[in-house]
Amino acid sequence: MVKQLKTKGEAGFSVVRFAGLRFTPLSVEQTVDALLGREARAPFAIFVTPNAEHAYLRRGNIEFREAGDGCWISTNDSRVLRRAAKLAGLDLDFAPGAYVVDRLVRNGIARDEPITVIGATTEIVQALSAQFGFSRIQQHIPPMGMIRNDEAVRAAIDFIAAHPARFVFVAMGPPQSEQFCQRVIADGRCTGVGLCIGSSLAVLTGRSDPAPAWMERSGMVWAYRLLKEPGRLWRRYLVRGMLAMGLCVGDIVRIRLGLRANG
Repeated sequence: MVKQLKTKGEAGFSVVRFAGLRFTPLSVEQTVDALLGREARAPFAIFVTPNAEHAYLRRGNIEFREAGDGCWISTNDSRVLRRAAKLAGLDLDFAPGAYVVDRLVRNGIARDEPITVIGATTEIVQALSAQFGFSRIQQHIPPMGMIRNDEAVRAAIDFIAAHPARFVFVAMGPPQSEQFCQRVIADGRCTGVGLCIGSSLAVLTGRSDPAPAWMERSGMVWAYRLLKEPGRLWRRYLVRGMLAMGLCVGDIVRIRLGLRANG
């Protein structure tokens, strides 16, 4: 059984819940088509790409949880989660932020279309303009930890309101990007879609070192990243990731035993 989510004024998407996360199980192509098809002047909405870390982060962060539960599109960013979900008879599909951004930038956004970027670095935005020919990129770089700084949050929201764009790339990483977008919605002045895409712009412009293709296909990207930055990432993958896997196992058992619907 798959629940249906209806968003006022927009097409509904199927919704699947797994490991405490909410997914709209769309492919990369379907996601890009939906993003490109949304009215540019529609009220601000959120696009997120949950992975195992999101299952951990939402447990103690109400604002982050509300963003994930109320976002417009929420596509799966993890091959591991997809394989686990299949054991429960669910298909989350696979549309990670890096894939969606790549397709959107290369084949979707007009070169003279306004784009707003919140976060990232000056070098990444310069590379985005130089490599893909975008002529109307506006960037605002908030201070570190901006979500705890009400003045910095207001300044970033004001920037989006003053630079309307169909796509607002929010490149600060979870949970900050999602929390910020939730506050943009609460403010009520902005339009477009907030794309919570983490390091996807860095990957697209070659400023990030991606895992080898065979590791990406096998779902071992986490191991590649852990080996490269063990001091920074061990907690994300070995602690938070294990918690997420526990949630996966719990849902698999409950669904297989008929204790909850498979959607």
